[in-house]
Amino acid sequence: MSGITMEAARLMDALPEADKKFAYEFIKKLVLAWDPDFTKATSEEEIRIKEAEKSGFIDDGEIDWDSIGT
Repeated sequence: MSGITMEAARLMDALPEADKKFAYEFIKKLVLAWDPDFTKATSEEEIRIKEAEKSGFIDDGEIDWDSIGT
């Protein structure tokens, strides 16, 4: 998590509950306007994706073990 994200969370935590809910809904609207399908990768995610692709590593949770060899 980036420093600015942690600072935003810290600031939100200082708000009264009703204002926390408002801030959350506002942030959610911003994110959905930026990426309605949650398919865009952030800069940090893009770096991690490229590093993973170069490594050849595949997470075993992404493998359909029941369909191997069929």
